[in-house]
Amino acid sequence: MMSSQCCSNKMNRTTPPGILLIRTLRGKDWNLQTYRYIVLLITFIAYTCYHATRKPTGIVKSVLCPYPNTKKISNSKLITKGWRPFDGPEGTSKLGEIDVAFLACYAIGMYIAGHLGDTLDLRLFLTIGMMGSGFFVGLFGMGYFWNVHEFWFYLLMQMVAGMFQATGWPSVVAVIGNWFGKRKRGLIMGIWNAHTSVGNISGSLLAASVLEHGWGWSFIVPGVLIVFGGVIVYLFLAAYPEDVGFDGNIDGAASDLMPNTTVDDGADEEAQVVTKDVGSRKGSVRRRSIGLVDACMIPGVIPFALCLFFAKLVAYTFLYWLPFYLTQTEIGGEYLSVKSAGNLSTLFDVGGIVGGILAGYISDKLSARAITAASFMYAAIPCMFLYRSYGGVSMSANISLMMVTGLFVNGPYALITTAVSADLGTHRSLRGDSRALATVTAIIDGTGSVGAALGPLLTGFISTRGWDGVFIMLTLGAFIAGLLLSRLVMAEIAEKASKPLSSEAQNSGASASQPLLHEER
Repeated sequence: MMSSQCCSNKMNRTTPPGILLIRTLRGKDWNLQTYRYIVLLITFIAYTCYHATRKPTGIVKSVLCPYPNTKKISNSKLITKGWRPFDGPEGTSKLGEIDVAFLACYAIGMYIAGHLGDTLDLRLFLTIGMMGSGFFVGLFGMGYFWNVHEFWFYLLMQMVAGMFQATGWPSVVAVIGNWFGKRKRGLIMGIWNAHTSVGNISGSLLAASVLEHGWGWSFIVPGVLIVFGGVIVYLFLAAYPEDVGFDGNIDGAASDLMPNTTVDDGADEEAQVVTKDVGSRKGSVRRRSIGLVDACMIPGVIPFALCLFFAKLVAYTFLYWLPFYLTQTEIGGEYLSVKSAGNLSTLFDVGGIVGGILAGYISDKLSARAITAASFMYAAIPCMFLYRSYGGVSMSANISLMMVTGLFVNGPYALITTAVSADLGTHRSLRGDSRALATVTAIIDGTGSVGAALGPLLTGFISTRGWDGVFIMLTLGAFIAGLLLSRLVMAEIAEKASKPLSSEAQNSGASASQPLLHEER
């Protein structure tokens, strides 16, 4: 009896309370297409909030650790004497250590979070992650108001925040993979992945806008934003189609059906509830995950994971250090203020939005994820060289080159972390009802996050000797990322070369059989 009651309680938790309320108010349910739009919107909002809380450290670097060049920067009211313990000669190194602490915990947490995401209720898991992230990001900012100058405090806040941030990516990709089939997955996820850049942009603008009131507000405001996002997720996110009464086998146009129990005016309500409960039982209670080792054995997981290691090394170096770099570099003969540099750095992410969509569209058209990702990584190399060499000529040159660099740097990063992860997480080698979406996403993005931790850390040390060394590191990273996909690229080229030949053979076979048929007649 007790066990049956416990199971019933689990099933009651599967349908989000906000959706239950809307059903009651409307008197009928939504169709599949509407639910898909809602899932896209809510997961977009959720990960936008995650990324918005990662930007403040990049924006406040120049306030915590003023550089010698800051004496030339206009709008001096934003320039302070720094903030202990980041204001000394080792300030940039300590800021690099703060970044690596966050990203290392994020990478470790990713492997744990991926497995838990395939086991637990994704909606609740995501909600807890967002609430925890907001709380500890806010605590980092409270160090300003509490006048905290202990390095261990800021290090600890970043480490715990990194663990909570790890809940986000495996969860949202798993939810999207549950609701969308492989048809046009690259384009859909390329558009959807704009949340990364939108989060970076909104986080930069929010942090920069309140910076003059004290750097602590640059953390507290995004922290409040992600907590509010967590409330939206808890109320309205249906993590699995079965949780709201759909068949879990959603793939392609054939699946664009109404729910198992579309609420009809004359339908029997009791029958509808029974069928909904059956769907919920399948969705949240009987799902099982696979182990990390089994997930690593899925073809393509390891090469893409290693490629993402270097792709994220490049992308996250820009994410954490670009605003600081802009304050230290003459652009058209002038140095930018901290606020102006923060606002200007958002254009890198504008290019990233275009890059993510373009990479997804091209990979869908060519049916070649590896070729697309590798091509973008190789194209990023000359772009970064040109940005370093000619970005200081004028503001217009800086903006143009920054956006193009953002396009090629973020394009493959977006493609691998979305469409590729979802493809591999639903690979044909996974038999039965076992799902590996969150686990595969965690392996790929977790490995990438190790590179994301390494890039900003190395930048903190290398930049003290000049920025040319940093750009050489980024160029090498992009080259190795493309190189790691060489085997998959060759396989895709070979597959495409064999298709015309097989089609030709079929056509010639068909034409050869026609005279025989004619003779028989």
